[in-house]
This record gives sequence, structure tokens and C-alpha cells, in this order.
Amino acid sequence: MITLDIWSDPICPWCYIAKTRLGRALESRPDHPFEIRWHPFQLNPDMPAQGMARQDYLSLKFGGDQGVLDAYAPVLHAAEDAGLKFDLPAITRTPNTLDAHRLIHWAGLEGRQGAIVSGLFRAYFCEGRDIGSHDVLLDLAAQAGLGRDLTARLLGTDADCDMIREADRAARARGIQAVPFFMLDQQYAISGAQPTELWQGVIDELTGSSE
Repeated sequence: MITLDIWSDPICPWCYIAKTRLGRALESRPDHPFEIRWHPFQLNPDMPAQGMARQDYLSLKFGGDQGVLDAYAPVLHAAEDAGLKFDLPAITRTPNTLDAHRLIHWAGLEGRQGAIVSGLFRAYFCEGRDIGSHDVLLDLAAQAGLGRDLTARLLGTDADCDMIREADRAARARGIQAVPFFMLDQQYAISGAQPTELWQGVIDELTGSSE
């Protein structure tokens, strides 16, 4: 197996698009050699623990309605092209994603990272759910097959908070400034929401396939 390390944030639309494009490549190449590992990167590491109203966040980040439209036009086009149905008006809060990243980490210990990451993306972008809410995170944990009671106990503590923050800092220290960011075999960096065809080509090269 070859490691494919992915840095992302569950509130990053391009990360969701990138995961979807990569997923299609993996489905088309079931003999792919990748062992996928998800790593934390917070777009807003200084976000208040309770998050903030979505409209306030967008105004601060993009400076008004036109800035929001300009920023999200290519996102919505790419999402539609990927077959994703974003419901951005349904999003009322921008959360702090520390707890979501803790959940992704715990899911990795159970071999369920992919399911949790997909659930977080879908809940936020397609269902407008607040993924900073423990109730929402517990629902997603249960859907992915994680123990709800144990997850609730962990979320009620500071377990692994410092580890997630340190992993985020370490990512920035190694030069990662934006996500999605991929590291293949701990050697080769690929950034951005690359097309499915690129990943298919990478897999074919690695497996010696001529598909």
C-alpha cells in the first residue's frame, strides 16, 4: 500500500469537491494502492468555540454580497460538475471545526475516517447542519458506526484537543497554506481539487495499468 495523506477542513468546499473527484477515481480503479489518511487543517483556527453567524462570517471574509458571489461562483460550478448539490442558503452558522477534527481522528482509530469525513461534508454543505454541535457530531458518529456513548464522553472532555491544534500548526510549519493538500507516499505533494482524470493517471502509473 502507498499512503495518501490528505489535509482538509470539513467546512472547505474545495475539499469536498476534491474528495468527490478522488472518490470517483478510486471507484474506477478498485485495485488502487492507496491507504488514505486524513489530517486536520482549520481554515479558521481562531474561530470562537461556539462558531459565528454565517452571514457575519461571510461579510468579514469577503466584504459584502458581491465578494461572496465572486468567491462562490466557481465553487458552485465545480460542485455541480461533480454532482454535488450544495445548499449554501441552509448554512446558518460557520463552526469552529476542532471537535469535527477530533471526531475524524477518533474515526481513524476505528478505520472509519472516510465515512466520517463524507458525513461531515454532506451535513454541512448539503443539509446546512451545524457540525460544531455535539448533537450533530454524535448523529454522524452513530451513522458511521462509532459508539455514540463513548463519542459523547470524549466530546465532553478536552481529549486530543492539543493534538489537533499541534497537527494544524505542524501542517502550516511544513508549508501547507491552503487545503485540500495531498502527500503521496510521504514524498510527492499535490494541492487543490484535482480532476478525477489526474488521479486515474496517478493510479495507472503506480499500478502499471494501461486503462
